[in-house]
Amino acid sequence: MALRPGIFPTFFLSGFECSTFLWGEGVRRNLVAETGHDRHAADDYRQLSRLGIAVAREGIPWPTVDKGGSYDFAHVDPFIDAMNASKIIPIWDLCHYGYPDDLDPFSDEFVDRFARYCRAAAEYVVPRVRGPHFFTPINEITFFSFCAGEWGWAAPYHCRREDRMRLRLALCRAAIAGVKAIREVDPEARMVHVDPLVRVVAPRDRPDQIDAAHHETCVDTFMAWDIIAGREHPEFGGAPEILDIVGANVYSFGQMEYREHGPHAPLPPGDDRIAPLCDMLEMAWQRYHRPMIIGETSGLGQGRGSWLHDVMQESLAAVDRGIDLQGICLFPAVDMPDWHTGEWVHNGICDVCDEQGDLKRVPDQDYIAELRRWQKELNRVTELDVDPFSDPVELQDVIDAAKRLKMQPDKDWC
Repeated sequence: MALRPGIFPTFFLSGFECSTFLWGEGVRRNLVAETGHDRHAADDYRQLSRLGIAVAREGIPWPTVDKGGSYDFAHVDPFIDAMNASKIIPIWDLCHYGYPDDLDPFSDEFVDRFARYCRAAAEYVVPRVRGPHFFTPINEITFFSFCAGEWGWAAPYHCRREDRMRLRLALCRAAIAGVKAIREVDPEARMVHVDPLVRVVAPRDRPDQIDAAHHETCVDTFMAWDIIAGREHPEFGGAPEILDIVGANVYSFGQMEYREHGPHAPLPPGDDRIAPLCDMLEMAWQRYHRPMIIGETSGLGQGRGSWLHDVMQESLAAVDRGIDLQGICLFPAVDMPDWHTGEWVHNGICDVCDEQGDLKRVPDQDYIAELRRWQKELNRVTELDVDPFSDPVELQDVIDAAKRLKMQPDKDWC
């Protein structure tokens, strides 16, 4: 019997890049195909099982399965088979930046049709995958609103701040409706609402931009979560139990210098304006007091192992402050191409090597060694047993490790 039973069967999670946006000149992207996950799903999930990871973020491609109100979920079957064979449960991403071609995201129809799709998706996957069941209705609402509403990178290709605000509201309305539809199918389903955890500072020579940078850090970062939790726009129907689990995405480029036009500039390593990740996690915890995970995190290239080391130190410092941190998602499990250049990012647990058109998986051994070190430090499994769902993760082990190690927040963590 666990003293502090966790929500998930393992503390370490992972996931697969599954974007399906309309990109650039209206080209529908499919990152599951671009990374070869569609062809290597069974091997990809076996690799996670060997690493002691029993939970993975996995996508259902709304633009592909929604046939104008009827649904074809056959595309999902190979992934369900692969997960079941490796005893891994999914957090289903139901809208990962992509929506059907015939929908206007600013319309009431978008909300209604998304809710119907969420209900249909839950009806399909719940009986086919061993529970508990987890969903992310709309991935990264805040970032989605920026890249598709203000920067014009993806559909609906808007380029104004006002449109970014409108898109965020529309996506929040849809996400809330989606949660309610899913829980009509499975009242016990858990929701993980994922968004970047960021900090924005003014340029040193632009004190006039301090207020704008502060607004992005303390208001914009949290607005989508606020709406889903019912703190803002309560007429949309949000509530704390709809927000449920806060998934905070953490990357080095999440601490930025403000730019009035276009994306902000990431702070370089060693910049004295970088804040400890522990403090940023605590800010989200104090705002919602909901269970939290780090919804995505990874380093780059040869820095992946040291990145995980720093994130673990900051996370345990946060746990020692009383933050209910339920897990850390090493994302992605398999490398992904840069959306703009197509070059491999080298941020996965495994890199890929193109061998005559087949994207062979190449594990990053330093990254895996660091994962193994922390699994042992936290008394976590290093490989899944016959029934990884028989007992929930023992969070008391994580809390005890945090108290024993007494990690201190570090401004140079990244």
